[in-house]
Amino acid sequence: MAEKVTKEMGIMDIVQKYPQSIEVFQKYGLGCIGCAAARFENLEAGARVHGFDPDLMVADINALIEE
Repeated sequence: MAEKVTKEMGIMDIVQKYPQSIEVFQKYGLGCIGCAAARFENLEAGARVHGFDPDLMVADINALIEE
C-alpha cells in the first residue's frame, strides 16, 4: 500500500513520488510542474493560492494512487 499524500508535502515531492498525481493537479487547473513555486510550496499553499480546498485535492490524489 502506498504512503498517503498529505497537504503538508511539497508539490514536487508528490509529483516525483507519484507521477500519476499530475492528473489531479491538471484537473484543478494547476500547471504545477512548470511553476517555480512548486519547488518550494507544499500542496496546501498551492491549492489555497489557486482557490481550491487542499483536503479535496489530497483525497483525490490518494484515491488515484491507491487504485
